[in-house]
Amino acid sequence: MIYADNAATTKMSDAAIQTLTGLLKDTYGNPSSLYEFGQKAKEVLEQARRDVAESIGAQPNEIIFTSGGSEADNQAILSAAKMGALKGKKHIISTAFEHHAVLHTLNKLKNEGYEITLLDVHENGLVTPQQVKDAIREDTCLVTIMYANNEIGTIQPIREIGEICRSNNVTFHTDAVQAVGHIKVNVVDDNIDMLSASGHKFHGPKGVGFLYVKKGIKVFNLIEGGAQEKGRRAGTENVPGIAAMATALKESVDALDEYKAKLTPVRDKIIRGLSEIPHSALNGDAESRVPSNINFCFEGIEGESLLLLLDDKGIAASSGSACTSGSLDPSHVLLAIGRIHDVAHGSLRLSLGEDITDDEADYIIKSVKEVVEYLRGFSPVWRDLVAGKKEFIL
Repeated sequence: MIYADNAATTKMSDAAIQTLTGLLKDTYGNPSSLYEFGQKAKEVLEQARRDVAESIGAQPNEIIFTSGGSEADNQAILSAAKMGALKGKKHIISTAFEHHAVLHTLNKLKNEGYEITLLDVHENGLVTPQQVKDAIREDTCLVTIMYANNEIGTIQPIREIGEICRSNNVTFHTDAVQAVGHIKVNVVDDNIDMLSASGHKFHGPKGVGFLYVKKGIKVFNLIEGGAQEKGRRAGTENVPGIAAMATALKESVDALDEYKAKLTPVRDKIIRGLSEIPHSALNGDAESRVPSNINFCFEGIEGESLLLLLDDKGIAASSGSACTSGSLDPSHVLLAIGRIHDVAHGSLRLSLGEDITDDEADYIIKSVKEVVEYLRGFSPVWRDLVAGKKEFIL
């Protein structure tokens, strides 16, 4: 089986598993306890905090451990909104192709009287700093724009956007779930005030993530209870999971150059191969994208059938975000970049792992070509397109 859905989740690294299992067995104390078992766990917890902070250029006291990226997104956005309201500012800027953890939170705030501006995304899957600059108003309290898109992999000009926000005294949050551990991220250089990340996207365990909050930025609790995480996130910390995440992150960040050098040529090889399929199109910018991501639309077919037949051939892929895999609606990301419904339904996302080989890349290209041709062979939509009854879009 070729696993090509790493944007959905990654396999835990051996080092992360070793960290996790070792701590589950030997370091089971509550880190809030004063006796030796508790203090040993606290020592592990704080070392993990230091390691995570160092990996993104932050200070340890700027890291809040969470259950994952969705919780971190929620806490960041709701906190910035509440602080804005206290100052009479209730305008938030984001984009039309954010992860639903962001979009659904913004929709909740809209129902509470906030005004939300969702910037249009260009066909190449990018927003521009000028769009952000033009959208900022006197009452803007937050700009939240993802670092790298979870479906089409495009990398936004975060540093420039952050600089604009800082010069306008507007809090800047980025959902970096698909960026951290895959490309270089430095919260200081990138002018980021808050950043969300999730362990299982970079070979750590599921159910663990973190929120970076720049010193001086106030956040409010989502979960009430004890005084854990310096009163910013109640609940006994998952020390083994957090430490395993820190191990995986450090491992991933240390190997970023090797990761990019290995995956970029394989990614581009697959893109070239799939581009040979008639009436197909790469989604998102060809250059400004994470090294692992490939996203295509194929006219005249349904993405669900494509995935099932690829699975029969031993290839695990997706048509978009795993969080919406049960939905029959086309990807909101693809609609945001201008794909029409019929084309967006025929999408394929391949997100590669570091262990991908050239032979496996060749097999993916061959298999996708075969399956697309097979599906088009009995597609009434494709017959109408070929017969000229409908016009080709791609």
